[in-house]
Amino acid sequence: MGRSGTVRGGGRAVGARLLTVALALAGAALLAGCGERTVDESDAKAPAPRPGVTSPVPPPREGGRNDHSNDTRDSARDEAQGSTRDGGRDSARDRREERAPALPRQTSSPDPRLPPPRVSMDIAHAVEGGGTAVNLTIDDGPDPVWTPRILTILRENGARATFCMIGPQAAAHPALVRRVVAEGHRLCDHSVAHDTGMDQRSRAYQREQIRTAARQIEQASGGVRPLYYRAPGGAFTPYSRQIAAGAGMRPLGWNVDSKDFETPGADAILRTVKDELGNGPTLLFHDGGGDRSQTAHAMERLLPWLRGKGYGFGFPER
Repeated sequence: MGRSGTVRGGGRAVGARLLTVALALAGAALLAGCGERTVDESDAKAPAPRPGVTSPVPPPREGGRNDHSNDTRDSARDEAQGSTRDGGRDSARDRREERAPALPRQTSSPDPRLPPPRVSMDIAHAVEGGGTAVNLTIDDGPDPVWTPRILTILRENGARATFCMIGPQAAAHPALVRRVVAEGHRLCDHSVAHDTGMDQRSRAYQREQIRTAARQIEQASGGVRPLYYRAPGGAFTPYSRQIAAGAGMRPLGWNVDSKDFETPGADAILRTVKDELGNGPTLLFHDGGGDRSQTAHAMERLLPWLRGKGYGFGFPER
């Protein structure tokens, strides 16, 4: 009986020790679990949004767009680095569109079936930038005799002009075309055949006259494109004006016709210009199509007179 009591006492001791070990192991496990949850929360970059709660949207960037990715920090970084992702491409396109200049106001209504105008298709008469100035425009060249003479007169008077060239003439005299450009003047397309009845011809004919001459002038100039198109005799049509404007050439008119092509004499040319100067700033002369000695003599006297009256020399508006 004493022995069995000893056994029972020993069992109670072992059981107590086992219970102590079990409790110690459970406490360690609980502490370990609490430690893992603390590490996880400290590593999280952002808590997950709660159901029904919307993350705040950053204010719109310049231009009024909210073009960002889901991670707003990544979006800001991408924009700063010029990201090539969709959002970055849209933002870059928006900025390009904001910088692109709008076309000048025009009264003409472009035909949506034709190439859209790159410049106004209204016929230009005014001086670019305004001010008290005239636009000297010189037609039908270049001519190997009279164009150099006109260029010398312009240079001596500090004047600039717009040369409206016939395509084949430009192709035949590329050195003169390059000289016109080198001396600071502008180029204008004046068609291939100088057909003053062009407005009665087919659209295909009008288009070919304009585009072929423009190519000939550009090639002769060494790559400088004409900035204007003047229809022979003013034979514009809405179609021809849009074809020209679609190629970047502003249709060009005139206010004062010197009538020098009638060879009335230098005095008569000078008188006509002075009498009609109140009509507007764009003056029409010729350096091709015949003997232009009268034109040269008239311009030698006219340009100093214009300077004395306070006029400058500009270019037609674009």
